[in-house]
Amino acid sequence: MRVADVLAGVERGERRAVGRAISMVEGLGPEGREVVGALHPRAGRALRIGVTGSPGAGKSTLISALVRHLRRHGHTVAVVSVDPTSPFTRGAVLGDRIRLSDHFLDRGVFIRSMASRGHLGGLAEATGDAVIVLDAAGFDVVLVETVGAGQNEVEVQSLTETVVLVLMPGSGDSIQAIKAGLMEIPDLLVINKSDRPGADLLRAELEAALGLVPAGPWTPPVVMTQALDGTGIPELWDAVGEHRAFLAGEGRLAARSAAGMDRQLRALVLERLARRLDEAADPAFMGALVDLVLARELDPPTAADRLLDRLTTAPRGPGGRAPGA
Repeated sequence: MRVADVLAGVERGERRAVGRAISMVEGLGPEGREVVGALHPRAGRALRIGVTGSPGAGKSTLISALVRHLRRHGHTVAVVSVDPTSPFTRGAVLGDRIRLSDHFLDRGVFIRSMASRGHLGGLAEATGDAVIVLDAAGFDVVLVETVGAGQNEVEVQSLTETVVLVLMPGSGDSIQAIKAGLMEIPDLLVINKSDRPGADLLRAELEAALGLVPAGPWTPPVVMTQALDGTGIPELWDAVGEHRAFLAGEGRLAARSAAGMDRQLRALVLERLARRLDEAADPAFMGALVDLVLARELDPPTAADRLLDRLTTAPRGPGGRAPGA
């Protein structure tokens, strides 16, 4: 499909065109840039919700239950699930998507898996672009599920307006939650599989952990769910609505969006610098540089400066861009 045809299809909400557009942005090439450039002005209407948490907490099952609840209320939903990268195909490991299979035939639901490909922060590099595509396609709610790697999953905060941290009893999640960084991510805390022993203890530990975080105008509520039978899902959606109403006051939503975009742009720049470095620092150059450092003829900071200098003198691609940028 031509880019123009893809864009027209996305604006009409055609699933095939939406899928093709996301494939283009995943390629990180000129077609993807054209797609994002054209669709970005049309985005900004969807409610964006991030779902993160440790592996095994039931994020995919929870999302499936939430999608079912939203569809009952007439909302269209898109899901971007970032998976670990397959060591064989370099694509997404799709095991967790089986739990979302109930919605594959629903025309009001769009589900897409993306491989992390080593990208830190629990997301893939093109996740933000995929969210723009889905937002511009007219979905009411866009759910972004992270890999589930743990404490480093802060990037989802820059792409979404509400972040849900999913935990489960008996997994040591309360200890992880207390660690610096993780408790600063979520707007809502969900204890899934709350029928298991230790759920009430985990809730008490989480509420105590919240007391260790600097107090702010919003305190994340703790919601108990059992995603398999839908228990607690209406309460979870109500909590999302309460957080959205909170953001609507005193310019908080605009401030959050600005802070998130700041982080997103910085992350994109670092990713592109890393690709340019891989292209500019050929094996012969890197080998010689490493030898100089190991021979004590050059110190590591000076070697790093030489790499940076090489980036500034690397050949530029068409349109003034570095190759692969």
